[in-house]
Order: sequence, then structure tokens, then C-alpha cells
Amino acid sequence: QVQVVESGGGLVQAGESLRLSCTASGLTFGDYAMGWFRQAPGKEREGVSCISRGGGGTYYPDSVKGRFAVSRDDAKNTLYLQMNSLKPEDTAMYYCAIGGFLLCTTSWTRTARYPYWGQGTQVTVSS
Repeated sequence: QVQVVESGGGLVQAGESLRLSCTASGLTFGDYAMGWFRQAPGKEREGVSCISRGGGGTYYPDSVKGRFAVSRDDAKNTLYLQMNSLKPEDTAMYYCAIGGFLLCTTSWTRTARYPYWGQGTQVTVSS
């Protein structure tokens, strides 16, 4: 049984940083591309980052590019999202997802491509 668990969310002030972590079990973590998504109340779930198998390719939307950085430690079965210079509009539930593919491409934001999801961790940024 595949389990995905996020941690590291919290309440911070604008301009501060947070690092999210995601651990997965029940599969060979290093075999898959991984993604981070977020969903704010009343909005659709949106992709925040994607990292390919082996860490060789990463994708970000313009809204977080230069502020967020995704990384992975396959030896620890752990995915990270370093979030710097946080803004109130970054407030959302953040989800970790395991992709059903190896390499991130331009279609990485399609949620249907990720068969396994965590329960989410809340990030709240106050102004």
C-alpha cells in the first residue's frame, strides 16, 4: 500500500521561508517523477513544482519561479519544497504527489497524471 505524507506547513509572515517535506512508502521512490501542488479555498488545484526521476529536470510556474526550489533525496524517500520570500497569495493546502511518469514535461500540471497523493499540509502567510 502506497502512503504519502507531507509535513512542514505552518503560519509565517510575508517574506519568511518554510521547507515542506514529503515521505513516501510502498513503492520505489526513486523510480518516479514527483510533484507539489497547492489549493486555496475556492480555487482549483495548481502545480507548484515537478522534479524528474533522478532530479535532472524541474518545472515551476511563473508565480513561484525564483522563490521555490524542489529537491529530492531518494536514499531517504523524501521530497522537499523550499519556499522563500513567501507571499500572502501562497496561502493554500500543499500536496505532494507521485507521478505515473519518469520525466517532467510541459503536461506536468495535469493532476490526472499523479496516481498517489498525500493528505496535504497547510501553509498560511500573513501580511
